[in-house]
This record gives sequence, C-alpha cells and structure tokens, in this order.
Amino acid sequence: MFETLKNAFKVKEIRIKIYWTLLFLLLYRIGCYIPVPGIGTSLFGDGITETNSYLAIMSMMTGGSLANGTLFAMGIGPYINASIIMQLLAVAIPPLERLSKQGEEGRKKIAAYTRYLTIILAIVQSIGILLGYGQIASGNASLSAIIAGGAGNVNGFTNFLSYFIIVLFYTAGTCVTMWIGERITDYGVSNGISLLIFAGIIASAGIFFGLQFKTIFANKGFDREAFLFLIIYLLIVVIVFAAIVYVDLAERKISVQYAKQVKGRKMYGGQSTVIPIKVNANGVMPLIFAFSILTFPELIMTLFKAENAIGWWQKWLGASSQYPFYAIILSLLIVFFAFFYSQIQFNPEDISKTIQQNGGFIPGIRPGKPTAEYLKRISNRLTLFGAIFLALLALIPTIVLNFIPTITSGGAFNATGMLICVSVALEFNTALESQIMMKNYKGFLK
Repeated sequence: MFETLKNAFKVKEIRIKIYWTLLFLLLYRIGCYIPVPGIGTSLFGDGITETNSYLAIMSMMTGGSLANGTLFAMGIGPYINASIIMQLLAVAIPPLERLSKQGEEGRKKIAAYTRYLTIILAIVQSIGILLGYGQIASGNASLSAIIAGGAGNVNGFTNFLSYFIIVLFYTAGTCVTMWIGERITDYGVSNGISLLIFAGIIASAGIFFGLQFKTIFANKGFDREAFLFLIIYLLIVVIVFAAIVYVDLAERKISVQYAKQVKGRKMYGGQSTVIPIKVNANGVMPLIFAFSILTFPELIMTLFKAENAIGWWQKWLGASSQYPFYAIILSLLIVFFAFFYSQIQFNPEDISKTIQQNGGFIPGIRPGKPTAEYLKRISNRLTLFGAIFLALLALIPTIVLNFIPTITSGGAFNATGMLICVSVALEFNTALESQIMMKNYKGFLK
C-alpha cells in the first residue's frame, strides 16, 4: 500500500484527487467538533460506553461526535440505512427492480429516492438519539436538563422549541455529511461514504489510545500493569486484523474452459479463465444487519420510554448481559443474514447462463442446471465459512478482550470497526492502483 501511495503522488491528476479527499475529510472532522446549540454534553458524554449498544456503535462510527452531541453526531448512518433499505426494496418491489436495471437514469432516480429516505430516517433517528440521551442521563438529570446545558427550569413551549432545533441541526448535519461523501466520490479517490466511516473509526481509535496512555501515566507515574495489559490487548488486535485481512483476500477460483468457435474467418475461444468467489463476499453487511436487528427494539423502547422493558432487554439480550442469549441470537442472525445477502449478490443461474451462452463450461460439470447447482453448492459452503468467521469475530470483543483488566473500552477495536477499516483500506488501495494503471495506459496510447 505504501508503494502504491508513493506511485500515486508522482501522478499530478491522482495527487490532486488525494488532496481533495484529504480536504473533504478535514471538513468532516471539523464538523464533528461543532457544538449544537442547547446541548449540555457533560450530562451524557460519560454515559455512552464502548459496547455494542445502539448509541455506542454510532458513537464509534462518528469518531465520538455522538457522545459530544456535535453537528455530525449521526454521521453517515442514516444514509447507510437508507441505502440498505433501497437495496432490499429493489429486490422485493418489481418497479424498483426495473428501475435499477435502466442504466444511468435509473440509478440517478434510485439515488434521489435514497436521499429522501435519508432525511426521513435522520429525523426519526435524531429523535431517538435525543430520547436516548434522556435515558442515559435519567439517573442524573431529566431530558429537559440536558437541553440548554442542564438549565432544566423552562416551560413546555421552550422545551418543544429546543427539541425541534436540535432535531433540525442533527438532520442538517446528516445532509451535509452525505454531501461531503458524494463529493469525495466525485472528485476524490474511492468511495466517499466508506472513507467517512473509516475516518470516524480511526478517530475513535485515537481517542481510545489517548485514554489508555492517560491511565498509564496517571498522577505523574507509570502504571506497569496497565501498560502490560495494553500491549497484550494490542497483540490480540493485531492477530485479529491479520485474520480479517487473510479471510477478506481469500477466494475460491473456479476454472472455466471456453470451446473454440469459428465465426466468419476468425476463431474465438479456446482459452481458460477463472470465476473468483470470495470467502467473505458479504463483507460487514451481515454484522450491520444483525446488530441493527438486536438494537432496534431497544431504540423503539427508548422512543416510547418503556423503562421496564428496556431493563428486561438489557438484562437478557443486552450486549453486556451475563447470560449467553445475546451471543447465541447474534451468531444466528449473522449466519442468516450472510446467506440472505449472498442470495442477493450472487445468482448461480445467471452466471451459468452467461457461461453457456459464451460457449464455456466448468471441467467435469455439465452446462446448464448442473453448473448452477455446482456454483450454488460452492457459494453456500463459502458463505457458511464466512458467516462462522464473522460470528466468532463479533464475539471476540465481548468474550476475550473484555477479560483484560484496565481495558474498559475498545473504540474502533470491535468486529464492525475492524472489518470496516480493513475493507475500506483495501478498497482505497485497489482504487489507487486502478487509477495509476489507467493513467499508464493513457500515456502509452498517446
């Protein structure tokens, strides 16, 4: 990757794109520190712990801006949820499916629908976050006390106006974040939405290291035990990162042989190629789906202020629960969504038809239905292995890392954060290599 960056800076056009990308990321990080009028961050900033709860995951992906109640508190989360919903609706609703196959115009219309849905989700999610703040601070102050920095003694109309302004600012922050992500995609390198999430997670990692070093050098001393546990913790994280990279790059290559065909005076075919099927082709999507399903009831309970139901949920199905039900249900959901998303992304029948129409065949497998069944069987095996890997990875922070004393928060070092970091880094490196190769081809043609 370092060699790719070095070569990219030698090309003026790519260097300008990298500068644009860094500029937009800087604007995003500045927005993460712009306070929202009327929020008293000291009342709830310490209440969001680094677990797999709804608010904690959002805070991790926004680089801690959610815990600080700043303008970009929701980050790009509503846009991601809207994109996922539109992908699922495009499969379930025939008009949207036809629209997605209409080329550039269809994609533009779906992108517009995604933006509208993002605004709706941002409004709903900002209300949920506001009520979530109230629940976190319930032991110290009411929701009214959170508004206006804990002033509290205000009338009902002032409360309503304050809530409205906060929801408006959070929704506007999501729209600005979405605009920055699209500008990175248009003028920068790689996918802008992914890079914004990556920047937030890296910022969370920086905050985590700052807190750990503060603990080690507390009271102008040196805590050897805390330092040793931090080293052990980092070794485990490095091993997990290595496993993620290994699985993320692993793929099964299926050999395809094309028969020779004579068309006119020319002969085509007679060559062999491969169909690469990645072991973890679904990436982080099954994890996001599973976490969303497990945290969505908690969000609904928060909206309706069902404190008894929230207590029961956190006791039996919460991420910090002492019972194994959370881990079991999370693992089952990850496996289910891995197969569900694989069915959307990979269609063995279409691939089999394409191979057969081009005069190809898999050695030892008959063309047509046997080829489709063979591809489906291999895809299911790889999906199962990838799902088991994701389930184990999701449980590592709660089972292994939390046993280490003095390490109370992992920040970016949970399953979602590590998977996103690896995926985005590899995607960024691939995008740079593609642009460098494209520039070399253009220079050769000139």
